[in-house]
Amino acid sequence: MSSSHRCRLGISGLDEILHGGLPPGRLYLLEGPPGSGKTTMSLQFLREGVRLGERCLYITLSETATELREVAASHGWDLTGIDLFELSSVEQVLGEGRNQSVFHSWEVELGETIRLIKQEVERIEPRRVVFDSLSELRLLAQDSLRYRRQVLALKQFFSPRSATVLFIDDLTSDGRDRDTHLHSISHGVISLERFALEFGAARRRLQVQKLRGATFLAGYHDFNIRTGGIEVYPRMVAGEHHVDFINEPALSGVTQLDALIGGGFLRGTSTLLTGPAGTGKTTLALQYIGAACARGECCHVYEFDERIGTLLSRAESMGVNLSDYMARGLLQITQVDPAEMSPGEFAWRVFRAVSEDRCGMIVIDSLNGYLSAMPQEKHLLLQMHELLAFLNQSGVTTFLINPQFGLVGSMDTGQLNVSYIADAVILFRFFEAQGRIRKAISVIKNRSGKHEDTIRELYIDSHGLRVGEPLANFRGVLTGTPEFVGNVAPLLENRDA
Repeated sequence: MSSSHRCRLGISGLDEILHGGLPPGRLYLLEGPPGSGKTTMSLQFLREGVRLGERCLYITLSETATELREVAASHGWDLTGIDLFELSSVEQVLGEGRNQSVFHSWEVELGETIRLIKQEVERIEPRRVVFDSLSELRLLAQDSLRYRRQVLALKQFFSPRSATVLFIDDLTSDGRDRDTHLHSISHGVISLERFALEFGAARRRLQVQKLRGATFLAGYHDFNIRTGGIEVYPRMVAGEHHVDFINEPALSGVTQLDALIGGGFLRGTSTLLTGPAGTGKTTLALQYIGAACARGECCHVYEFDERIGTLLSRAESMGVNLSDYMARGLLQITQVDPAEMSPGEFAWRVFRAVSEDRCGMIVIDSLNGYLSAMPQEKHLLLQMHELLAFLNQSGVTTFLINPQFGLVGSMDTGQLNVSYIADAVILFRFFEAQGRIRKAISVIKNRSGKHEDTIRELYIDSHGLRVGEPLANFRGVLTGTPEFVGNVAPLLENRDA
């Protein structure tokens, strides 16, 4: 079925997962524990119908109309155009021509309840229906066989009416038979989950368990409930995104640095910058960002660790005015709070930056911050591999900053080791010479071409970033105890570039 014939839910990301929406005129199950976002998702589904000029009906056996309006108000929504049929109020209010009817659900027989629901559907003739929830219907039935018959009868009732129906189940009752039965009679099943971490905001994710006769993106997808509704972040699939290979280097603007790398990194490659804190990893990445923006390219920096103000001040101190590029729309710097952003949301933001903003260069600073955003570390490399594959196939030049633990001596990358999936690796180290602490830079690997195997000094001052001559008598960089024992002549000092 083509996307033009699908019933869109009006939820960012979810319609993409469903390849355009749900096949119309069918019954679907939306299940999840309390607080997972079922009501918000259902209201968005109905509001999209109102926007398209369709008649919509919300049948509630659990929440009151007042509670639904409070949920809507929290998102700045108006429920005008949605008919509410309420069977959960304490006070019975009946009237001719009213869009809302109220009963005591615990005092009305199941058969009478079903009859009233059918009567309201026949009167309104909606194109979209939400039934909230099956748990109350299960309590009214009190017998599993009777409950199943009524659910099946409702499906058969809606089937010829060309209405797209969402049945909500809050999973509050136990029993494997319940899931098997509901899943079997539903045309599709969307499952929502909510789970708490040891620190930070609760994570939410969903999966489409089935969708008869239609394609969809399988697997788990992170989502958030924000003011304005639900945002879903489809799982990254790098194989679906390809651009023509561009055999062109991304230059830094520093001749000695480009020569060290063998003429510059090719576009569509990822580079890992690794070394102890303070050796110049972020500064080198900003040098490439500044050069790219000067060429008119769009760039994006995702900052997990450092404040944006500090980052801008550092760049200005070395002669790179990032604030000007931001004002011109060439550069975006996003401060990421790893305790609040899920890895799925981060990947989706990167995807949008590339697909919508045509971003050509990205810096992730740092991977340790990205690690702390993961609810389960065992999935980190898989998600990072898929993200880098997408960026590479999209022709984006990527810099990954990975601080090593410790300042001098033996270094450790901790729980994170992504050097094998990076196309190039640049190593930064401290070394001592003539009573001074200096910085060294070397290229460990470069898949895109040749590179120097020399170790050079890295010097950063108000003139910018400079790379010195090869340190021929520098030894110990790979053993973790760097030491310079040669002539001081090749060393850079604070002199004009």
